[in-house]
Amino acid sequence: MSFLQDPSFFTMGMWSIGAGALGAAALALLLANTDIFLSKPRKAELEYLEDIDLKTLEKEPRTFKAKELWAKNGAVIMAVRRPGCFLCRAEAAELSSLKPKLDELGVPLYAVVKEQIKAEVKNFQPYFKGEIFLDEKKKFYGPERRKMMLMGLIRLGVWYNSFRAWKAGFSGNLEGEGFILGGVFVIGSGKQGILLEHREKEFGDKVNPLSVLEAVKKIKPQTPASGKY
Repeated sequence: MSFLQDPSFFTMGMWSIGAGALGAAALALLLANTDIFLSKPRKAELEYLEDIDLKTLEKEPRTFKAKELWAKNGAVIMAVRRPGCFLCRAEAAELSSLKPKLDELGVPLYAVVKEQIKAEVKNFQPYFKGEIFLDEKKKFYGPERRKMMLMGLIRLGVWYNSFRAWKAGFSGNLEGEGFILGGVFVIGSGKQGILLEHREKEFGDKVNPLSVLEAVKKIKPQTPASGKY
């Protein structure tokens, strides 16, 4: 048992424990930056989206079925994770940069939010150039809602997205629920279907604007001869 009296034995033991802890931390960081532990989105069906109840944000709100948004000319719809989030504002601004082209193609741009608190939606509007509606039941964030919690703090993609938005001059606040992930949809007119479904996999995971335009160009506007929609 004389080795127990050797200081180098304890030093080596401490180094081994430290190396093991560092290795475990490195492995955890590596795994957290893969998609292994991310919840997989379940694709939405057109019938599911059509039946969602939305509300206008007027003083006397009107409740209507979401299918009204894309019935005639299709639509691009952003499900906003949190209006006060600077990452969401950055994505909203990028989508809004497509507005002239969308107007040219006759396709409207909309957004839905899951809550209306204080002046958050009003403060979001300078970044988003389309009409905004309230989805109180958070249906556009389903069919299975996905959340990102503390893992978002150690994902390199989130840090990169944050730096990019900050460098572009976007800022925000911490008001409201921001863990339920959002997305972007391009929906064809009538029963044409969902042409693009982008589900945010992490904070700041923006849709590719070129993919949005490619999907929009596939929309076939309804005509009187098209029948019911």
